Amino acid sequence: MTKVYLIDKHIEFCTNCRSCTGQPGTERGRCKISDEMMAILDDLESSDAIVLASPMNFWTVTAVMKRFIERLVCYAYWPWGAKGPQMRRKDKTRQAVIVISSAAPSLIGRLMTKIISLLKSAADLLGARTIGILYVGLAAHEEKQQISGRIKSKARKLGQRLVSN
Repeated sequence: MTKVYLIDKHIEFCTNCRSCTGQPGTERGRCKISDEMMAILDDLESSDAIVLASPMNFWTVTAVMKRFIERLVCYAYWPWGAKGPQMRRKDKTRQAVIVISSAAPSLIGRLMTKIISLLKSAADLLGARTIGILYVGLAAHEEKQQISGRIKSKARKLGQRLVSN
């Protein structure tokens, strides 16, 4: 098992040069930016399962998660002149679990934001089918918030489901 903390990695902003999207094929495009992103993607591509997690900041994922997600454009084929991008691969060879924490109640976060769909789209681009979502609402009432037994149980079940499939 490998854990990647994006905050500890050197990931530059996408410059929208689209050099990674211009070549046809099923393999991800190569980015011109020299940072740790390609190594992170190599690790993810060799994984059996993925957990994408982010606290909700200002009604969406954190800035570093957004930076990561924007760099996933390399999984699209989008030559100049095309109306829009096409996913390079449509097969889902791994599974994903989405984890979100929020100061807002989970119902409000689920209904009033697009954070879940954004993280599911990221999982899709990474070739993973989302099999579960753990949304932890009201997660900012104390400096050292305790995780409820219900949330721990759901997390355990999602983890078991992730490794058993």
